[in-house]
Amino acid sequence: MSRFFAALRRHGLRVLLSFGIVLLFMFHVIAPPDSPLAWSFVKKLELDLYDMRLNFTMPSTVDERIVIVDIDEKSISALGRWPWNRQIMSNLVHKLFDDYHIDLLGMDIAFPEPDNSSGLTQLEQLANGALSDNEAFLAQLPTLKTQLSYDQQFAEMMKDRRIVLGFSFSTLESRMKNVKAGLLPEPSLSAEEVEYLKLKYQTAGGYIANLATFQEQAFSAGHFNVTPDEDGVVRRVPMLHGYEGALYESLSLAIARAVLGKPFLEFGLKTSGSGYRNLEFLKIGARIIPVDQYIRALVPYHGKQGSFRYISAVDILNNEISLEQLKDKIVLLGTSAQGLSDLRTTPVATVYPGVEVHANLLAGILDNNLMDHPAYIVGMELVILAVTGLILVVLIPLLSPLLATLSTLLLSAGVVWLNLEVWQQLFLVLPLAATLIMILTLFLFSMSYGYFVESSSKRLLAHRFGQYVPPELVEEMNKDPSSFNMNSENREMTVLFSDVRGFTTISEGLNPKELSELMNEFLTPMTHIIHEQRGTIDKYMGDAIMAFWGAPLTDDKHARHALDAAMKMIQTLENMQPRFKARGWPEIKVGVGLNSGSMNVGNMGSEFRMAYTVMGDAVNLGSRLEGLTKQYGVQIIASETTVAAVPEYVFRELDRVRVKGKELPVAIYEPLGLREQISNEAVSELVAYESALTQYREQHWQLARDALEHLREQVPERLLYSIYLERVEYFMHNPPGDDWDGVYTFTTK
Repeated sequence: MSRFFAALRRHGLRVLLSFGIVLLFMFHVIAPPDSPLAWSFVKKLELDLYDMRLNFTMPSTVDERIVIVDIDEKSISALGRWPWNRQIMSNLVHKLFDDYHIDLLGMDIAFPEPDNSSGLTQLEQLANGALSDNEAFLAQLPTLKTQLSYDQQFAEMMKDRRIVLGFSFSTLESRMKNVKAGLLPEPSLSAEEVEYLKLKYQTAGGYIANLATFQEQAFSAGHFNVTPDEDGVVRRVPMLHGYEGALYESLSLAIARAVLGKPFLEFGLKTSGSGYRNLEFLKIGARIIPVDQYIRALVPYHGKQGSFRYISAVDILNNEISLEQLKDKIVLLGTSAQGLSDLRTTPVATVYPGVEVHANLLAGILDNNLMDHPAYIVGMELVILAVTGLILVVLIPLLSPLLATLSTLLLSAGVVWLNLEVWQQLFLVLPLAATLIMILTLFLFSMSYGYFVESSSKRLLAHRFGQYVPPELVEEMNKDPSSFNMNSENREMTVLFSDVRGFTTISEGLNPKELSELMNEFLTPMTHIIHEQRGTIDKYMGDAIMAFWGAPLTDDKHARHALDAAMKMIQTLENMQPRFKARGWPEIKVGVGLNSGSMNVGNMGSEFRMAYTVMGDAVNLGSRLEGLTKQYGVQIIASETTVAAVPEYVFRELDRVRVKGKELPVAIYEPLGLREQISNEAVSELVAYESALTQYREQHWQLARDALEHLREQVPERLLYSIYLERVEYFMHNPPGDDWDGVYTFTTK
């Protein structure tokens, strides 16, 4: 024993610093979210480890109790574009309840607008106009109203049936935050009750609910909102969502209560130090639903897509399904079709139907096996960190490198095993990332070679990346050189292409020396702007610039930085024009294309020459978008993925296009500026244009033409309006058909 303590004394400084590392990780666990010790990378790893445990432990079987009636590509192809008329929906409800005898129908869709497809509105206009004195027509009108009132038929079909309607709330950040469509159901908790209980919750700015005539006939209703985590992955669903102070239950909760006989909703409350009462769980009958501080439940994914039987809606309408497949089942009506915007990123799949998210949560509620992450988990994590850290701090300095490595691996395996046992046996989500990172940190520190590795890698990093990025970024990368290398890897990044328009004409009008001076004057400030916005110059191609964001230094705001750079490049170039003119140089205009997505980045080339560059479809699309700037008469075009990543900007949607070399269409946008900097006139023009674009895509050609002509009169220099007017004129004489998707295909680069 004396030799043991003597050995520890010899390693006193290392042991002391190791204890400091353990304390840092313990402080991280209890630190507030905005504290410097609340390391974001640990949270990101924790999310990844949660997904790994979920995929490892999920049963991956088919739950026969719940069936998904799918508005899939097959059904849309057979019945036409969604939304279908209410006569089809009435027939579907009739088939499900009267022919197939289902138990309950939950709808992961909403019906906020009346159905005017029957022509009843036009008949009523004739009755009040041209045929107002036609007695035979007026005598038949009541009968026609009964036959053609599809909404009324649909509402009557819902009567006395166990149908749970769906609706959605719009977030306070969305473009539709103030939309109020349809009638909300009665809240689960009134604003007065919520205020009395002092609950925390997610709140909404607007909603898209169902027509009052439908809501009044439905058994109940629930919202189908989901809450993606910071990485965009759906792991939680708000069981209760707030609007104007009241709380409304989710679709899965409303269906579960309907299945269980509509038991009362009970609340497990705990008062926090701030005076708010946190809901620790909801209770319906004997079922416990653990929730977090914002009343969100973890989704117990049963498996990959297909953990519930999918049946095409058209097969039910055509009586192609046997009675046994649906009799007494809980049915969810939703969509897996690509174009209907209900596909989510989940821990089990990057493309996953939203309706199956609700099916998983419903099954978890009924089985009473939802995962929990209670407040006392923090205490459990602190104990594990302290015990694990103490073992490593004392043990590693006394062992050889080989034994220390084996001991560390064995301890890590034990921590993972314990975590999985708590997960599977107690249904508790015990954090794992901080413990594993602490183990790794202590091991690397105690091996005492980190300093030498770090020193050599710093020099190598400066040599490798100094030619691509500004010195400031190289210095920042030097702080953690082990995180960067030149090996090829896949990352989410943003690429920028810029090109001078009419460069051939410009070059023909200047001698070589003048052309060289002009390009230096142009490229130097453009490069400074890219560097200021943390960008990496890929290459210069004569008059063109290619740059990217997100590598070698990870940049969570790569899309915002790239867009800021593009806007500043255009503004700077405008400011340079008087100086160019004074020197007798021609005016320079550029087009800029931006795209965000998954790209291959690394050192690529041949044995003769290598370059740190990006490749992939997302890069090619960025180049194509730069070429489209000339077609639409704009200076910057950003793809839909870039737009989605920069909600601070206002954009004008230019088109949905299919560029040469790509099969899938993409929406393209022109950035207008930061939201707080956009003038009222620009907002009014944008609203009018979006309305015209909607009329165009819905093939209301005359309405679209009138709106576009009015816009062109107001802003004649905007080429976009003339482009759409030409298309409208063509389609008025050559209708594209009902299957037209509104996409414009480019056959050249």
